[in-house]
Parts: sequence; structure tokens; C-alpha cells
Amino acid sequence: MSDTSVASSVVSEVHALLQRLGVPASAYEGGDLAVRSPLTGQVVAHVPQHTPAQASDAIGRAHAAFATWRTVPAPRRGELIRLLGEELRAAKADLGRLVTLEAGKIPSEGLGEVQEMIDICDFAVGLSRQLYGLTIATERPGHRMMETWHPLGVCGVISAFNFPVAVWSWNAALAVVCGDPVVWKPSEKTPLTALATHAIAQRALARFGSDAPAGLLELIIGQRDIGEVLVQDARVPVLSATGSTAMGRAVGPRLAARFARAILELGGNNAAIVAPSADLDLALRGIAFAAMGTAGQRCTTLRRLFVHESVYDQLVPQLIKVYGNVQVGDPRTEGTLVGPLIDRMAFDGMQKALEQSRALGAKVHGGARVDGLGGPDAYYVRPALVELQKHEGPALHETFAPILYVTRYSTLDEAIAMNNAVGAGLSSSIFTLNMREAEQFMSASGSDCGIANVNIGPSGAEIGGAFGGEKETGGGREAGSDSWKAYMRRATNTVNYSTALPLAQGVKFDV
Repeated sequence: MSDTSVASSVVSEVHALLQRLGVPASAYEGGDLAVRSPLTGQVVAHVPQHTPAQASDAIGRAHAAFATWRTVPAPRRGELIRLLGEELRAAKADLGRLVTLEAGKIPSEGLGEVQEMIDICDFAVGLSRQLYGLTIATERPGHRMMETWHPLGVCGVISAFNFPVAVWSWNAALAVVCGDPVVWKPSEKTPLTALATHAIAQRALARFGSDAPAGLLELIIGQRDIGEVLVQDARVPVLSATGSTAMGRAVGPRLAARFARAILELGGNNAAIVAPSADLDLALRGIAFAAMGTAGQRCTTLRRLFVHESVYDQLVPQLIKVYGNVQVGDPRTEGTLVGPLIDRMAFDGMQKALEQSRALGAKVHGGARVDGLGGPDAYYVRPALVELQKHEGPALHETFAPILYVTRYSTLDEAIAMNNAVGAGLSSSIFTLNMREAEQFMSASGSDCGIANVNIGPSGAEIGGAFGGEKETGGGREAGSDSWKAYMRRATNTVNYSTALPLAQGVKFDV
């Protein structure tokens, strides 16, 4: 099939999917935002963008919805998310396919992202009956002290291209059961999956009925200026923003200036350690997925690998062979494991990092553009494995592409120090069968990341745990565990059921 016919097939399939998912043609035709599929690099839609004034109006509708939604009982709010989960199940095949066409993921990853949305809906439905506070011991007789949790207000969500729909669901499912309306600004690189998700959510709202006020789930599409409206609006008390550390440095201070709550999910220069006792076959498979999955465009992608000197010569040649044989291509083709980079900017960033590595004397395996795939505006590359003598140069900085920097180490303390010697602190792992090594890695003196795994790679987190990291990763937490608390406000209540009025700390104030 020629490049022209392939591009035409992508356009027609995208439009057919959008129609089946319930997105009106006016939402993806005739607009000024050109949307490209990384499979071909060709424009597949023209989406109308919101103006800052329209974005502000959307926030206003959400703010008005808050007055009603916060009074709806939490289990009833959970029913809306249960319906959303049902609608997502019905649309899983089509939405997963659209993720593949717009973000370039292989089909299992596209479907997996939608499954992640379904999973967080299930989690949030249960959570709607478990928004627990505490009963607290009080020093005053005849009194009771407790804490209660209340809805916080409008939750803004700014998401990135690499998980174009799942990140919204992490936030929206929890925020909605907590009593908060949601205003979503997706990446300008992946607005079509957002339009489809919004249409799916509207069906859930229609089934839910009149208890859901207008404005509960809003979608605003545009460039940076539209995101800035969410950042600056005082009617948005909590904002979840996923993107680069540079973006977080711009967003964080503005939120702090108005005392808004920030959930920042930023860079992740993630590492893994392969210890002498590691199951090398297990490590090989875990490393391959973590480093090459999603073409290296996950925030949890494995980017640095520290291999003990005793197993380096056994493991690394096997890795190089896997890198040389992995199938790169159109993700719709059976057997493909590595699809395209999102765009030219990602390709240029990868090549620059590889040039810097060569300048340091590193041995680079792979990394070249694959000719004859997708057309001149599509960027398919061989994943790159870079053998570095020292942990230095581009390895210290995240490049959002499939580059794995490999370095030898001698002691576990040395490996942990290298793991921690970067700005980001998102995810990490160790492959070892030595309990002491595993426990040290997970201890306070071990990995400084928000995620620390043993015998699995740093990529592929499931929704039951809190997701997020430390340092330049921003400190935010989303999805499971007690992440829900970020979307609510805490009140401490003291109730006096006696006829006396004792004061705390023995204070006397008799009048």
C-alpha cells in the first residue's frame, strides 16, 4: 500500500471511529487546530479551539455545578462513575483503536489504557462509600473530636499526549465521587481521544439523570493560553497537571501564589538495577517492555540501567540482540512492538541526545530512523541502547524517546547513588533475589522515587497504588491508595455534649 493510500485509510478510520463514538463532525472538521496521526504524520482532523473567554465560561459552569453536586450523597455520585465505567466497557474497542491512531500506541497498549480507565472507575465506585474521617481522642470530658472530608471545588486537569485519556480518568473518577466538577484541557497533540471520551461521559450523564448538574464535566481545547486560564482562575482550587518539569516550574508558582492545590506529574528519568543474583531472563523481559514500550514515551519509561559488573557481559549482549530484533512499525501491523514517535520534535530530541552520547565516547546501538514507514512526516526509529562508561551527560536528563543508558556498577550503594543522582524521582526498580538488597532498595536509604519496584520494571503501574513521584517529578499523587484526599478539604470538628465548658491545655477564662 502506498503512503498516500495508508494516510487516506488512517483519516477515514479516524472519522469512522469518531462517528461511532458519538463525536459530531463539527467537533473535528473546519477548526483551526490541525491534528496529525503519528502513524503517517498526516493531518487527520481540524478541531475548533476554545478562546480564553470560552474556557473561563466553562470554568464558570463547573463552578455553578459545584453548588449542587457537593450536596449529592457520595454513593449516589459513585453511581455516575459506575455508569461511566459501563459506557467505557461498551466503547473500549473503538476508543482503544483511536488511541492507537492518534498517539501511536500498539493495540494492546491502546486497549490497556482504556482498561485503566475502567479500572479506576471500579475503584472510585467503591471509594464513594469509603470517604472516611477519623474519631480523635480529646482531653476534654464530655466532648467528641473528629475529622470530616468535604468536596473542594472545581478540579482542573491538564493532560499530556502519551496517556491521552487515562490520566483524565484518574482525576475525574476520583474528583466526581469526592463531589468536584472537572474541567479538562487535553494535549493539543491528542484532542480527538478527548472529544471521544467526553462524548462517552455525556452518555453516562444522560443515563444518570437530573441529579447531575450542567457543567459537571467540561472539556476545553486549545494551546498553552487555554491551560493558563485553568492555572490562573481562582474558581479552580485544585489542578492536576501532567507534563514536563519545565511546565511544572511555570505552573507551580502560579498555583502557589493563589494558594491553590497542585497535583503535579512531571518528568521521570527512571532507572533499574540488575543485581548479581537477578533472574536474568526475567530482567531481560522486564527491561525490554519498560524501556521500549510506547516507543519510550511513558513518564515511567526505563531510561537508565545499572548492571552489576559480574553479570554485565551476560545480560547486555542479550539486550542488544533484543533491541536489534524488536519489530518497529505501524502499530496496526501484527507483531509490531514499537510504534512511531509522536512528532518531529521528539525525533530531533532523541538524535541530539545520541550525538551527545557519542561525543562522550559511548557505544550506541540502534537509534536510527527507519526508512519507508508511514511517509516523510512520520518518525519511526530503532530503540537505542547506549553503553556509557560513566553515569553522565544526557543520561542525567530525561529524553522522551526510546533511549536506554547502560552503566556498570560494583556495589549496591554505588547503584543506588546513581539511581538517585538525577532531578526526577518518579519510578525505579531492582532485579534481585537477595532479600537484603531488595529491602535496602525500598528503605529510607534506598531509592528516592515515588515508585520503587522489585523484580518488575519501573513502567506499568496499576491504579490501586498512588501514582506519582518526588523532587522534580512534582510530588503529586493520583489514582489509588489515599490520593482521593487531594480532591477534598478536611475539617476538624469538636462537639461538646456536656453542660461544662472546659478549655484545652487547662486554660481558664471565667466571665
